[in-house]
Amino acid sequence: MSFFSLKGRKWTVTESLVIILLALVPLFVTFPYRVNIFLSWEGAYRMSAGQIPFKDFGSPLGYGFWIVPALFFKIFGPEMVSLVKAQVLLNIMAGFAFRSILKSVGVKPGVRLLSVLVFVLSYSFFNFWPWYNHTVIVYELVGFSFLFKSFFSDSRKRSYIWMALAALFIFLSVFTKQDGGGMAFMLSLLFLAYNSFQTRRWLDLPIFGGMFLVIAVLFIAPLMPGFAYWFNHGQAPHSSRLAINDFTDEIFGNSNWIKGYVVLVILCITAGVQQWNTWLQQRREVLFALLTLGILGEAAIFQVTSYTPPDNNIFFHSFAFAFIATYLCNHLQVNLDRGKPLLLATVLVLFWWSGTWWKYISRFTDRLFPAQEMVDAHHPNQENVVNRRNFMLNSDTTDVPVSSWIFSDLKPFRKIYMPASTVQGMDRLMNLPVVKGNKGDLKVLNMSELTPLAVVIPYKPETGPDFPLWYHLGVGMFNRQLATFKQKVKDHHYDLIIYEYAPGLNNFFPFALRDDLKQHYQQVDSFLAPRRPTNAIIEVYVK
Repeated sequence: MSFFSLKGRKWTVTESLVIILLALVPLFVTFPYRVNIFLSWEGAYRMSAGQIPFKDFGSPLGYGFWIVPALFFKIFGPEMVSLVKAQVLLNIMAGFAFRSILKSVGVKPGVRLLSVLVFVLSYSFFNFWPWYNHTVIVYELVGFSFLFKSFFSDSRKRSYIWMALAALFIFLSVFTKQDGGGMAFMLSLLFLAYNSFQTRRWLDLPIFGGMFLVIAVLFIAPLMPGFAYWFNHGQAPHSSRLAINDFTDEIFGNSNWIKGYVVLVILCITAGVQQWNTWLQQRREVLFALLTLGILGEAAIFQVTSYTPPDNNIFFHSFAFAFIATYLCNHLQVNLDRGKPLLLATVLVLFWWSGTWWKYISRFTDRLFPAQEMVDAHHPNQENVVNRRNFMLNSDTTDVPVSSWIFSDLKPFRKIYMPASTVQGMDRLMNLPVVKGNKGDLKVLNMSELTPLAVVIPYKPETGPDFPLWYHLGVGMFNRQLATFKQKVKDHHYDLIIYEYAPGLNNFFPFALRDDLKQHYQQVDSFLAPRRPTNAIIEVYVK
């Protein structure tokens, strides 16, 4: 009997290996500095140091995003690579949560294994760094896995334990990012409403709502009153950054994958249902359909509300694949639990998502089959070589290709490479008299992406209920905080100020503060910020 024809633990082991082994890959590679990762580091560092969100710093988000990274900082230290290790755990959590959901709705082992592979390749494998737009979905999937287990539990007591855990993780999803978490909560109510109607367990819906409310109060009450100001639920000074045409333009003008999947899912349901009244009684199938369509709807909205980076919403591929593959295999009588069909399907899935793994292999093929180099395009006596790699000339003379980035000797940046200008600039910063003479009482304002400098300078990050976690004006801080910073600069409150000037980003670091820095402080250095493209400058100011 072949390996794949065996049932039970063989499938569990195979699926677990796919989830765990691919999640562990980031532990064995090095990374370029990730744009915006400073925010992940700063929140985790502050919480790991015992600071309390909304008491010691403010954020328009809940602190759910920083729980796992802060735990890893406590275990492994406040290094950038600790964030990578935290993301390994989050990817493993997401993979097993997805697998659990598919088991609950009765997906057969072969299709389930392929769907897990699609999930890992399309959503987890290339997510090396923790980011709130990803963590919010991880918590949502864990919440859904517990909720679906509660639906099909044989014990009423265990059912409510699973439901309580579902309420906890759905709240953590909301407490990570309001848009994804809010949609997770609404989908949970939809699933509960259908399940309660079919099982006549009418108390499940209000019990879940009560559990969610109690958990929310336990988390939020100790954080008041700062929470009411900082957490964005539409109150001033927060403002809506969305318009109805943002949704219509994106959904009707783009979203081809999502719309295609919706059409295929509806066709599968229509082709598979003989008697609608009978089908509506089949809880697993209906919940599977509601889940798939709900995830597709969430992805359509999420791509507008969380628009950066542009691939935040691609968690939908694996759900759509699992549903469509299940129906196709049933109607075409294809048994993917057998070895040969499963092997062929695996090859097709790997071909479909080759973009996620080929970039690693291409590093070797590029060496084996090097492209013909272009000669000087302006040289009159040489034959020019024009191909798809060079038909456009790069006129950006400031860009520094990642291939020329280097590593820093500073411990928090271990295994992370950055532009040479950034590394050399940090070395010069560490040799400034104000830093070398630091006795631990240095007052520093670090408005840059190099937040791990707090460990090596070192300095204690400023705290207070009106102090923002990050400095994006209109998003992470507001005019009240800007006025405070401007006054502190005029009063020469800080010994050292590190300011990042990103002219192409709308007040990512407040432009108005730079004018005061020029007037009241002395600029002693500048170097490239660790961005790609390298279009921002870090400026160093002293009294």
